[in-house]
Amino acid sequence: MNIFVLMKRTFDTEEKIIVSNGLIQEDGAEFIINPYDEYAIEEAIQLRDANGGEVTVVSIGGEESEKQLRTALAMGCDKAVLINTEDDVEAGDQFTTSKILAEYLKEQDFDLILGGNVAIDGGSGQVGPRLAELLDIAYVTTITKLDIDGENVTIIRDVEGDSEVIETTLPLLVTAQQGLNEPRYPSLPGIMKAKKKPLDELELDDLDLDEDDVEAKTKTIEIFLPPQKEAGKVLQGDLDNQVKELVSLLRNEAKVI
Repeated sequence: MNIFVLMKRTFDTEEKIIVSNGLIQEDGAEFIINPYDEYAIEEAIQLRDANGGEVTVVSIGGEESEKQLRTALAMGCDKAVLINTEDDVEAGDQFTTSKILAEYLKEQDFDLILGGNVAIDGGSGQVGPRLAELLDIAYVTTITKLDIDGENVTIIRDVEGDSEVIETTLPLLVTAQQGLNEPRYPSLPGIMKAKKKPLDELELDDLDLDEDDVEAKTKTIEIFLPPQKEAGKVLQGDLDNQVKELVSLLRNEAKVI
């Protein structure tokens, strides 16, 4: 089974975001594999171990993404591919990403493509479905269970607090939701092996694409942090007076709204 995993490099979830002059400052920030993509990586490894085959992890970005790709290799992926857009794409969007991935994947022999449900930085959840449409294959999002029997696939997906069972066939693209599995930590032997595993680097020219082909369809107008929360108020006095004051405050708040 040939499995491809889509991986994005994102800010560490514990990182404090700093916005300056309308831009997010990346200097000195820590980056990680997008957490939802970790579920996809883990699922791909488990499927390969159960069914045989190969797992290739693919990422789009600059040279700095190599660190996260090596982490995916240390987790157990067999190969990695970096599509380097650092010198070619100034400001991409979900269209840009899916277009580049489609041009690469349409030349590959794949049975299954996995990705995270969303990226924690953008949160659009568009890349997976867009890519599947460009490749003309079926897709299922927010999956929490995946069973493969030959060409037949049974999926459980999360639907806003409930679950839905879907049956389909390969080839297929799915996006992973929290609860699909428990991603492993890279082991020391895995880290050592990752240094010898192949990591190929491509550019847009290698995919017969240029900047115009992948020009973003959307434009970010402004980036800003949410306003800081106002300090809370501690009610004083006996319980009856506190209740009366609380009711009064709530009524005044309701009038403002």
